[in-house]
Amino acid sequence: MLRLVVILTLVSLFFCSIAVAQDRGFGLGIILGEPTGLSCEKWCGSTTAVDGAVAWSFGKKNVLHLHADYLVHNFNLFKVEEDKLALYYGIGGRIKIINGESRIGFRIPVGINYIFEKAPLDIFFELVPLLDLVPSTDFRLKGAIGVRYYFGRTSSVTSPKGVFAVLAQRRDHPNASHFANKEKKALDN
Repeated sequence: MLRLVVILTLVSLFFCSIAVAQDRGFGLGIILGEPTGLSCEKWCGSTTAVDGAVAWSFGKKNVLHLHADYLVHNFNLFKVEEDKLALYYGIGGRIKIINGESRIGFRIPVGINYIFEKAPLDIFFELVPLLDLVPSTDFRLKGAIGVRYYFGRTSSVTSPKGVFAVLAQRRDHPNASHFANKEKKALDN
């Protein structure tokens, strides 16, 4: 069963990596909480991503935790000046290996993600209901905070002029005319 989950995780990341992604690239960082470890994220589109983690528990010895989630981000709930703040939610799976025995279940992460426009970083906080199904049914609620560095981000978005140009082109954005004026002022300087 462990082999199946690892294969499905790798296949998901592969298909996500060949999809047309936004300017974010691939993110790698840390996740702190229960468990603590390495976190990764690959954007599949403007609002969707696949994330995963390889982590360990400090509460018990010899506990390895693997998870992968498909996430949807909503950027329209919170308004911030320059950066992006999104509510995200999704579904995924996890394997927890305790002294050679596996627990397999579903995850339903819900969190907030702060994405810096001028730096290739994001910060996230999530609450995750877990439903283990194998070897027995068990429900738990976990939480985590983390930070990721994004490799391969396009440089045009990291400059103020690029940020305003990208936002001004989004006609569906409620502040598109505001960003178009800022872009014009930035180009005049």
